[in-house]
Amino acid sequence: MIENFKGKTAVLTGGGSGFGLECARIGAKLGMNLVLVDVQQDALDKAAAEMTAQGVQVLARKVDVSNAQAMEQLAADVKARFGAPHFVFNNAGVGAGGLVWENSVADWEWVLGVNLWGVVHGVRLFTPMMLEAAKADPSYQGHIVNTASMAGLLTPPNMGIYNVSKHAVVSLTETLYQDLHLVSDQVSASVLCPYFVPTGISQSHRNRPADLAADKPTASQLIGQAQSDKAVGSGKVSAADVAQKVFDALASDQFYIYSHPQALGNVQSRMEAIVQGNNPPDPFQARPEVGEGLRRALRES
Repeated sequence: MIENFKGKTAVLTGGGSGFGLECARIGAKLGMNLVLVDVQQDALDKAAAEMTAQGVQVLARKVDVSNAQAMEQLAADVKARFGAPHFVFNNAGVGAGGLVWENSVADWEWVLGVNLWGVVHGVRLFTPMMLEAAKADPSYQGHIVNTASMAGLLTPPNMGIYNVSKHAVVSLTETLYQDLHLVSDQVSASVLCPYFVPTGISQSHRNRPADLAADKPTASQLIGQAQSDKAVGSGKVSAADVAQKVFDALASDQFYIYSHPQALGNVQSRMEAIVQGNNPPDPFQARPEVGEGLRRALRES
């Protein structure tokens, strides 16, 4: 829980767009020091200029969050400039789809590298720093928010590689929450599980590293991309709305942060099937036409 944000430090990965940028905008209004991290230099430069113009302290770093050494250097730079951060938003993420057996090793390495290892590095590097600050100062308050997805609580078909990465983030963050509460009352954690929100994630292949070049996309991957573009593009909840929910959660120590609580019915039916030992339920129960369209597209491809 963080009660007063002024003068506190926020580290935001994926800070050049989407949720990261919108959280930076709120942080700037609240007078926070901002560490903006992104892999896309032009977006990072633009965000850094916007925040600096608000009169807040900004440290901008181009970092591939999947790279252990680069993240270690980032953590050292943050500590040298601002000391231990108070809010760490492990938010950088990429999307990928297709039938699960069609994903290449390069697909797995890229998606798990950013979506899972990026969070792992943020947790392993900043948590000790925050706990050290808490031990030294009884008034210190710190909070880590990891971006997962509703795909971390559900298993929609044709996007298995993404589901796997996000389920891992939910599990990691729930465990982090429990671990932190064993050792400190001053540092806590939350997991963000957005549904379809327009952020640019459906175009994340723009930032795929050259050494993990994608093979020619399969039919199922093209179908998945088209579906994702449509769903993300038609989202009614904005990234700014979700960023406000993140800050509300920081202030109230709320663990699960949802952009679309109405989607939890699907989570409930999945959990009930697990408890009862039933086979996984139809993920398109509420919208059978979507499932039928996907089934038809895949069988005709």
